[in-house]
Amino acid sequence: MEKKLNVVSIRLVEEQPLMSKTPIQSPEDAVELIGEYLCGLDREVLCVVNLRTDGKPASCNFVSMGAVNECIAHPREIFKSAILSNATSMILLHSHPSGNLKPSKEDTVITDRMLKLSELLGIPLVDHIIVGGKNDSYFSFKEKNILEYEHNSLETDYNNLVFPTTRVAEADGIKEDVASKEEPQEEVQVRRRRGR
Repeated sequence: MEKKLNVVSIRLVEEQPLMSKTPIQSPEDAVELIGEYLCGLDREVLCVVNLRTDGKPASCNFVSMGAVNECIAHPREIFKSAILSNATSMILLHSHPSGNLKPSKEDTVITDRMLKLSELLGIPLVDHIIVGGKNDSYFSFKEKNILEYEHNSLETDYNNLVFPTTRVAEADGIKEDVASKEEPQEEVQVRRRRGR
């Protein structure tokens, strides 16, 4: 049997065109850039504006187009364009066609999830802005002081890492806690695989 491994490559496009040469320094700047377009749509749309170090937009990606009152997006889809654009930060914008700018439970969950994941990836979420109606007002998570990073600390000593208990299925179908039967190990053996 022949073994195959597909190889993919990522290349930067020389002098990638910018959406705007003006840095986004406030929610108003972001709303002015793309809010009118989002408010003109008849359904919820979530987009991410990927920013360069100087705050200038590198790209915009319409991540998800939903129904009149909901839009589903997964973080992997949001981060895809940010990574490919070499973004140093990002802003989420989405529309509420009803004009009600109050964040839904789902809006809050995706904001919290993106906030935590963006810190781990090193592409911070600068703001999540909701626009709607005639684009004359907006809701900014940043302006409401809702976006606050926890600044997770990472373990530097592998001896202090704690992993969830491993569970295995026995032959008779009963699950048993493996960790409770094993004695704590004093030494950790490192196995090295020889190259072929």
